[in-house]
Amino acid sequence: MRQDAPFWKNKSLAEMSKAEWESLCDGCGRCCLHKLRYEDTNELAHTNVACRLLDLGSCQCSKYERRHRYVPDCVTLTPQVLAEIDWMPPSCAYRRVHEGRGLAWWHKLVCGDPDMVHKAGVSVTGRAIDERYAGPLEHHIVEWPGREPRVRRPKPEDDAAGNTTEELS
Repeated sequence: MRQDAPFWKNKSLAEMSKAEWESLCDGCGRCCLHKLRYEDTNELAHTNVACRLLDLGSCQCSKYERRHRYVPDCVTLTPQVLAEIDWMPPSCAYRRVHEGRGLAWWHKLVCGDPDMVHKAGVSVTGRAIDERYAGPLEHHIVEWPGREPRVRRPKPEDDAAGNTTEELS
């Protein structure tokens, strides 16, 4: 590995500091959407229903440090847990690094713009509903959270980091 390469290229997930680990989250909110697991088939179904703690505008947990007080079964993601679960979105930075795919062009650590995840259409902004208003999860089954997102490249003037489309490739 190169010494000047970014930490996610030089370190395994287990070797990362807490700050490095936390910075990998791209803020898409896809992991905060409820999922259904069918007991008879073990099949996983994704929904567009978000945890009540997810701010649907920013896609950040409104009570991140204290989330387990409000949502006791919220998963604390670790390298060990990540290796055991099958529901992380394919666009997730943790999953991508774990699988050796690196970070996507729209990730804030790559492009320098923390809002690019929203501009590129990767986040749940405008696509999810708060669990308090959703009703039965079975009425909200969707496929997009479990698929690689179809991203849209913003126009160069939309990129706050000053990158052009070609630089983001």
